[in-house]
Amino acid sequence: MIDSKNDKVVPLRPKRACPECGRPSERQFFPFCSGRCKDVDLNRWLSGSYAIPVRPEEEADEE
Repeated sequence: MIDSKNDKVVPLRPKRACPECGRPSERQFFPFCSGRCKDVDLNRWLSGSYAIPVRPEEEADEE
């Protein structure tokens, strides 16, 4: 998108901080700042750290 007042290119996505370390994100690794932070997040997903806990009463209701 081009801003008609200044003839500058306006980014479609605003800059945001890396969810792992807080540094500014890089386009190549968006929304992360580096490949390392991206890999740390992937490892957390694969190891189950981001799992949603289930309460025992919910399991009993399904039966």
